[in-house]
Amino acid sequence: MRIVMTGAGNLATHLSKALQDAGNDVCQIFSRTEKSAMRLARMLKTVYTTNFDRMIRDADLYIVAISDDAIAKAVSKLPFTESLVVHTAGSISINVFADKMHNYGVLYPLQSFSKDCHVNFSEIPLFLEANTAENLTTLRSIATSLSAKVYELTSEKRLSLHLAAVFGANFANSLYAVAAQIVQEAGLPFDVLAPLLQQTVDKAIASGHPAQVQTGPAARNNQQVMQKHLEMLHTHPDWRQLYRQLSDCIQNQQNAVRF
Repeated sequence: MRIVMTGAGNLATHLSKALQDAGNDVCQIFSRTEKSAMRLARMLKTVYTTNFDRMIRDADLYIVAISDDAIAKAVSKLPFTESLVVHTAGSISINVFADKMHNYGVLYPLQSFSKDCHVNFSEIPLFLEANTAENLTTLRSIATSLSAKVYELTSEKRLSLHLAAVFGANFANSLYAVAAQIVQEAGLPFDVLAPLLQQTVDKAIASGHPAQVQTGPAARNNQQVMQKHLEMLHTHPDWRQLYRQLSDCIQNQQNAVRF
């Protein structure tokens, strides 16, 4: 399949490589910045453009893999209306295409991407949506060539999934950063927490519901320990507030599990 990739960032880079490895022809890269477009095009040994009017017009699929807030503007500038176009965002409705395109959909990989961090696409869940059954079939064919985990999902449910990912990954990583600073201020390296963090993730996934395997002073309602922690956080009032809020959340979750 001949594919044009709109975007040259982290997701576009990993997705382009995966598509090419699966036997597709990524025949062009489009990006607003020439440097990023040229870099990815050279990596894939293909051509690039920074001009919408110079986009290849006869590709089988156009993938818009750019930041969520730039998608609507990019779609309005695409120089065609009949070709199959998809975006890759979790938070943007499929209807972003409705007033412009006749054939459109969504191919959303549930993963975070960094340019220098290898990912195995065969293990990444892909969530699909399309405006027609025929377009959905086309997307499913592409998706199954990339991953063994392919699902159909509406825009509304995809937004819920995106929200869950923010809590489970982005917010959790922010808490890792807080933990890293605390242990570093105590003269310890962050990796002393690695076995605990890995076990916590493994148990949460295996349990089916993380609230069932919650541990710690809030889960035990150990007020004495919690008060000591709060006193230690007097120099970090934002962390102190966060500690209280998360402890309340844990206790509410535990009450829900019990009943």
